[in-house]
Amino acid sequence: MTRETLTDGWSVRRRTTPFQELASAGASDWTDVLVPHDAVVGLDRVPGLPHGETTGYFPGGAFEYRRTLAVPVDWHGQQVALEFDGVYRDAMIYVNGVLAGQHAYGYSRFTVRIDPFLNRGQDNEIRVACRAHQDSRWYTGAGLHRDVTLVVKPAVHLVREDVCVTTPEVDVENAVVVVAVAAANSSAVTVTARVEVELLDSSAQVVARGSSPVTLLPGERSVARHRLLVAEPLVWDVESPHLYTARVALTNDDGTRDQEQTEFGIRTLQVDARRGLRVNGRTVKLRGACVHGDNGPLGAVSLPRAEERRITLLKEAGFNAVRMSHHPASEAFLAACDRLGMLVIDETFDMWTSSKSDFDYAFEFTQWWERDVEAMVTRAINHPSVIMYSIGNEIPELGGPHGAVWSRRLAEKVRSLDPTRLVTNGVNGFVAMLDMVLPLMAAARVEAEAPADTAEPAGGVNTMMDAFGAMMAGIQTAPQTTEATEEAFAVLDVAGMNYSDARYSLDAELFPDRVICGTETLATSIDRTWDLVKAYDHVIGDFAWAGWDYLGETGIGRVIYADENSTSGFSTGYPALTAYTGDLDIIGHRRPASYYREIVFGLRTEPFIAVERPDNHGREVAMATGWAWNDVVSSWSWHGHEGRTVGLEVYARADEVELLLDGVVLDRVKVGATRAFRADFTVTYQPGTLTAVAFANGVEVARSTLRTASDELELRAVADRVDVASDGRDLVYVSLELTDGDGIVHPGRDRRVEITVDGPALLAGVASGAPVTEEPLSGTGCTTFDGRAVAVLRATGAGEVTVSASTEGCRPVRIAVTAR
Repeated sequence: MTRETLTDGWSVRRRTTPFQELASAGASDWTDVLVPHDAVVGLDRVPGLPHGETTGYFPGGAFEYRRTLAVPVDWHGQQVALEFDGVYRDAMIYVNGVLAGQHAYGYSRFTVRIDPFLNRGQDNEIRVACRAHQDSRWYTGAGLHRDVTLVVKPAVHLVREDVCVTTPEVDVENAVVVVAVAAANSSAVTVTARVEVELLDSSAQVVARGSSPVTLLPGERSVARHRLLVAEPLVWDVESPHLYTARVALTNDDGTRDQEQTEFGIRTLQVDARRGLRVNGRTVKLRGACVHGDNGPLGAVSLPRAEERRITLLKEAGFNAVRMSHHPASEAFLAACDRLGMLVIDETFDMWTSSKSDFDYAFEFTQWWERDVEAMVTRAINHPSVIMYSIGNEIPELGGPHGAVWSRRLAEKVRSLDPTRLVTNGVNGFVAMLDMVLPLMAAARVEAEAPADTAEPAGGVNTMMDAFGAMMAGIQTAPQTTEATEEAFAVLDVAGMNYSDARYSLDAELFPDRVICGTETLATSIDRTWDLVKAYDHVIGDFAWAGWDYLGETGIGRVIYADENSTSGFSTGYPALTAYTGDLDIIGHRRPASYYREIVFGLRTEPFIAVERPDNHGREVAMATGWAWNDVVSSWSWHGHEGRTVGLEVYARADEVELLLDGVVLDRVKVGATRAFRADFTVTYQPGTLTAVAFANGVEVARSTLRTASDELELRAVADRVDVASDGRDLVYVSLELTDGDGIVHPGRDRRVEITVDGPALLAGVASGAPVTEEPLSGTGCTTFDGRAVAVLRATGAGEVTVSASTEGCRPVRIAVTAR
């Protein structure tokens, strides 16, 4: 048995058919790449791209990858397959020019058997064609954005997708672990083999084992099931994510025929409207973050280190759960959540039969949905981090009976595959009632229109948004919505509600056994929604949109000023790049909203100081959606703005906050006058040491300080690791900062930083957190944003790597990295 991740040896180009090659007397050049790879992130962005705000103005296109596969003669009689963890999208797999398989959805794991098309003892050509074209509401990238694995198995073998580990009984003394595994026989004779199972702890010690014979008729598969007992089990939870390994072997008298292994965790999962969500018997409130699939500077590429870093930073910011929105997570993402202790809602689709984009998955849904649900569950089933499957997101059909029919089909399909986890759905009653909403929206639009003799609307989008806010709670709680969504909610274990916190108290009365999770909520309302989560036992958590900023849906979280004149619906026009609505930006830097949330959660005692940019004081705000945090920065370094008036926010779990500059009291104000956990100040900027002191019951409880950076400017570069694997899959994140000599960041002296890499590594991506920029993510450098940027290295071989960074007015810096 062989399992080999096919990382190198690939090349990519714009797809060209033989007819196109003939007509143009040639084809585009092939470019060597490492897989996972995003074929879109390196393309030039297009200012006039239709619906470009959805993708960050990255164009789509048709692409093809190729690779040579050397097939030895002794593979005769073996089953050979390619396992794709995800290809975006409409993948067509060709072997030596012959179509071997295809898959429509861009996020499903699928396997293509290729041995019927191979020439043994020769080199064989593998080609993968795919495309992306106005088929999503966010940036998807395109291509082999997740792992590709070569799998070679004997005729009698174990079926990897059917290795399933469950833990139905767990207590302090013992855990029952059930390992079910399917064995298949593609030979012409009946075979009796033996399935052997070993369970290993984190130190590779065997803690349980079992064995049984299995008889396989030609062309059939059978399931062997072992019920094993683990003494004194170490349970998996968020604080202590203990993992075990199940090692399965298929043997006969000649030795081992095949083997598989999978990590798993021992834990229990329960939920009801009285005791809420319980993991291992302990009630847990979900402090959740919605995240998209892209990895910022890397585009859509999913690699273990990228996902590990993302989950680590989210957990450090106070989250204990993530919702992969709005598609199934990658294997690398789930594995990172397992290792680090992060609970997961894994989601199927953003649409069912009703399209949200011109060429989206709704066109394939009725033909592919079952296979894609199966693919999601079989990938997730052994990951202890996954606690819920979401069968959709804001599905418009849910307001009618046919939507309820589809909801039941999907929910029961999931349960047939995995009865051990909970089923939810991100239901937005506002979207489900669009037939009622659209006339109201039209009325609001008419009201917002300008007088007949002017060209511009009076109030425009902002007036419409106010109308939305005024009607949202009423629509969510209307008797018509309650009735229309009752069946769709009834098929779920947990009623996922998007922007529907107005229903929390109502449903406690109407549906006393309904368990609710805020599967998507506005970041700006966390103080209110978290109070509801704490107050109601039947509400098990809150998932903010969004935990991590992402490419596309540009500018929905930006504060847009009247003098910018750059609004386009909820989004920002070119060259906007990101949504700018994450608690963390695309390079992983925590924004002020993150610290406010941490205080609301009760996880932070120190106050947090956030300062309005002096240039923005007094500017009229044209639009700030519910996804937009105030335009503030945690800095007291604003050279050239001495004497200017600035607004200032201090987030604190306290009664009052006192503000001091160089020890002199500027003001003392109550917390919560304008917003819970916030004290607002208006001060005159002068350099120095700014201190916020939080008081509760008249007694100081904590303080924090910002210091003004000196005039000195230097470029600092810090690598998150200096030893990496040389297999083409490992990454180094180099943080770049413009600071003074004491390491205080200058937010107002941004400049371009150039990166060079010497040695066996490539610059996989470079970016700042800027939501609006024309600089490419695949360039040789970028301009810092608020003094920060990041460069991502990907090792390509063994040896010493030197990363050099330079910028105007600073000494260049170098970092040495060893790829082993």
